[in-house]
Amino acid sequence: MRVGVAADHGGFELKEYLKRALKESGFEIVDFGAHSFVPADDYPDMVVPLAEAVARGEVERGIAVCGSGVGACVAANKIPGVRGSMVADMFSAHQGVEDDDMNVLCLGGRVLGNALALDLARAFLAARYLGGERHRRRLAKIAALEIRGVK
Repeated sequence: MRVGVAADHGGFELKEYLKRALKESGFEIVDFGAHSFVPADDYPDMVVPLAEAVARGEVERGIAVCGSGVGACVAANKIPGVRGSMVADMFSAHQGVEDDDMNVLCLGGRVLGNALALDLARAFLAARYLGGERHRRRLAKIAALEIRGVK
C-alpha cells in the first residue's frame, strides 16, 4: 500500500518514527514534509498536499501529524473526498475505515507515544471499508455536502 505522511514541527519526530517503522513493515511511504524540523512551520503547508494526494488517489491513505492532531484534522477535512479523523484509540483506528471509509489518520505528536501511534497506524492501514448500505447512504450525504457547499 502507498501511504502518504505529513507533519509540522509538533508532529515531526512522530512522523519520522512512523515513516521508518511503516517502511520496515513493507509500506511504500510518500513524505509530504516537513523534511526537517522547523519550529515556525504551519501544518496546512504539509497536510493539504497530503490530503489532495489522497483525494486524487495518488496515495491510498494518509497519516497527518501535528502537535495535538486537531489542526491536521481540520486542514485535511477541507479537501473534498478526504475523510480524516483524529484518533487515539484502537477501536476508532479501524472502525473509522470500516464504517466511514476514513482515508486520513490524524495523530498528535505531543499527546501520543510512538508505540501507540504505530499500533493506531497499523490498525488504520489494515482496515478495509465494509460498504454496508447504511454506510454508503451516510457517505453519499457527506459527498453531497462537499458539492453543495455553504448555503
